[in-house]
Amino acid sequence: MTRIYVGPTALYSLGQVGELSLLDAFDGDIVIPEPVIDEVQVEPTATNLAEYRESGIDTGVDEAHIEQARSLLGDSDLGPAVTVLAGVLAHRDSDDRSAVAVVSEDRTVRRMAQGLGAEVTSSFGVVVRAAIEDKYLKPTQAKRIVRRIDQHGMHLTGELRERAVGEVA
Repeated sequence: MTRIYVGPTALYSLGQVGELSLLDAFDGDIVIPEPVIDEVQVEPTATNLAEYRESGIDTGVDEAHIEQARSLLGDSDLGPAVTVLAGVLAHRDSDDRSAVAVVSEDRTVRRMAQGLGAEVTSSFGVVVRAAIEDKYLKPTQAKRIVRRIDQHGMHLTGELRERAVGEVA
């Protein structure tokens, strides 16, 4: 079963627009490490995350891999996002690239996770996936979600926004 680690930046993006439940479109176990949850204090994301946690997500931290993740990052201080990379280290499988995935907007986290063998996506990828997998989420609704995320801080260039919107259609 795929383990999908969600970083603080993606939580912020989806939580600000009340769309954390779109993470459930993934076929796998959603993991939001406790330090990542603790980092999210901005409203309405914090309230939306508290409600989403009630669905029984995994909040465990792969402690045995924290130091290895920190050493791989060198001078980069990612704060609690290091727990996401520790999860990648703990669950990666060279024979199955889909064994672990990461949802993050942070370029350093994304590059490192991909280099370690994880699949990576962003909050926009979550919306696209949900639009493809969920027959109840219409493309027009998904486009509105992409635009709302864009308006709440995770700004896309015009070209990238149209690409994200186009992939939903």
